[in-house]
Amino acid sequence: MKQEQGKLQIGTLGCGTISQAAHLEACARAGNAELYAICDVAEDLLDRVKAVHQPKKAYINYDDMLADPGVDAVVIGIADQFHVPMALKAIRAGKHVLVEKPLGVTIQECEQLEAEVRASELVLQVGNMKRFDPGIAYAHQFIQEEMGELLALKAWYCDSTYRYQVTENVMPVMVSSEAALRPEGNPKLDRQRYYMLTHGSHLVDTARFLGGDIVSVHAWHVQKFGAYNWMITIEYASGAIGQLDLTVAVRMDWHEGFQVYGEQGSVTAKTYNPWLFKASDVEVFSARDGLYRRPLGEDAHFFKLQLESFANTILHGTPMKGANVQDGIQAMRAMTAIARSVETGEKIWLADVSGGV
Repeated sequence: MKQEQGKLQIGTLGCGTISQAAHLEACARAGNAELYAICDVAEDLLDRVKAVHQPKKAYINYDDMLADPGVDAVVIGIADQFHVPMALKAIRAGKHVLVEKPLGVTIQECEQLEAEVRASELVLQVGNMKRFDPGIAYAHQFIQEEMGELLALKAWYCDSTYRYQVTENVMPVMVSSEAALRPEGNPKLDRQRYYMLTHGSHLVDTARFLGGDIVSVHAWHVQKFGAYNWMITIEYASGAIGQLDLTVAVRMDWHEGFQVYGEQGSVTAKTYNPWLFKASDVEVFSARDGLYRRPLGEDAHFFKLQLESFANTILHGTPMKGANVQDGIQAMRAMTAIARSVETGEKIWLADVSGGV
């Protein structure tokens, strides 16, 4: 292995959209990790991706890739329903794991994964790459070090009707295969659940990253003219309160950001379509010096930064900056509580929920 030479050897599971658009390029750009192997059951897709990214090895069988001693860690970029089963296989094979968000689809399976990760002492990081947006990271640092006690947070994640026109211009040209492995049924048919897992996982993680543990939610949902909207009141363990807006899709440009109010300052932010790789515009005000500050996020390849941080934790023992398995579970609890609140019309405590969205 090349760990001794400072390069973590990565095996990617799945050659679909998220791997092509994010993880394979992250491996190519990272300073401390490199692509060693790729794996996909669709042989035609595997061959086409191999020709572009030129890994040392290519596998149709996941167990074979896990048995390769040259693989230090796996990046799991496949359908949500497969995240936990494939992460468990990797942990049992002695491999570190970077798994796409959401961590899983039920609280129980995520807790089983947590138990095995803890027993293994391996690193598992959840792919909430927005934590590596330099603007959001700066906001987090300001909140932790300068702002004092949190009063309130407002955050919104509003996908745009025009996002696919934008992403088709900035993403690589995708290749696909009819032989790709898909979960039973079609999870995308239940749009309400699919949007919560896909987009709500980002919104909830950002709210937790900036504000801390969420203890309760009270949510409303409305669906009209093909658009889905959730308005969610949250309570933090600190006693602060928050308001979350998840909308798919707004009839405007990509609309994402947050406002945070605290004892010694405030934060406002505008976040961009992630495929533009542009750092959030963040402005903080500190009451201690009476000044506004706006950092420049010059390097905003979130997936590269995420992978480099993951590799540093494994290679050098640096504290994990990304979302860990406990963060993944708490995000799953929050999304499940939101779903239950929409169903019942009541405030739901995260500690009381089970099952999934």
